[in-house]
Amino acid sequence: MPAIQTAAAAVVRRGFDTYLSSHNLAPNTIHIYHFTVEQYLHRYSRLTYRNLQLYKVYLIEHYKPQTVNLRIRALNSYLEYCKSDICPLSMVKVQQKTYLDKIITHADYEYLKRRLWEDEEYSYFYLVWLTAATGVRVSELVTFRIEDIKLGHKDVYSKGNKMRRVYVPTRLKCAILDWLEQEHRATGPLFLNRYGSALSVTGVRSRLKDFAARYCLDPEVMYPHSFRHRFAKNFIENSGDITLLSDLLGHESLETTRIYLRRSSTEQARIVNQVVNW
Repeated sequence: MPAIQTAAAAVVRRGFDTYLSSHNLAPNTIHIYHFTVEQYLHRYSRLTYRNLQLYKVYLIEHYKPQTVNLRIRALNSYLEYCKSDICPLSMVKVQQKTYLDKIITHADYEYLKRRLWEDEEYSYFYLVWLTAATGVRVSELVTFRIEDIKLGHKDVYSKGNKMRRVYVPTRLKCAILDWLEQEHRATGPLFLNRYGSALSVTGVRSRLKDFAARYCLDPEVMYPHSFRHRFAKNFIENSGDITLLSDLLGHESLETTRIYLRRSSTEQARIVNQVVNW
């Protein structure tokens, strides 16, 4: 692209970032949306319906359906920001699995907590417990402050600019406050890195992989969202209230929450082996 056109595009993209921030999107989502627009404008100099369709074909050929739909949402947001009269792109159909996978088992979750406690990894002991006891996303988790624990809840903004309240169970609240008292901390970010700053999303993901290796746990289930899934599975199995669970997770649709009614592939195989005797 000519230099003047490139400069103009840069101005537009900076405005797009501001637009996304005003809609309370998570920083990681804004980064992905920004990258998508950069990628599109690198491939096509003009915003036209034909170019958008060509880009969609490119995405389908190179990425998984969930990623394709995320990129499509990014471009549709960009169209909205530009006040374009171009028809938004339609999403691709995602084939839903009939089972859940890559979720840490309850036994491994308890084992992980025990080992973290024994190794005096108290920060991550409480981080894992808080995630599995509340179902928060990792982007929300790293924003927790000590003041939130004292309150016993935190109000966070979910996708679609929806506010929801995350409740901290009383037993966990008391345990964290006891730990903080021993740490002589009464205010500020709840979880700190070795430099005394708030933990980052990247830092949390990296450390969980380290613990997977240290404790011989499946690295495929040692990621932050796995503990959010664990919360959902435990909650639905113990309460059966899928509507409340949907609200607690901040899902836009009850259909999204219904996946937690399904069993894992391992559970399905075990039941089949127990039942089928013909």
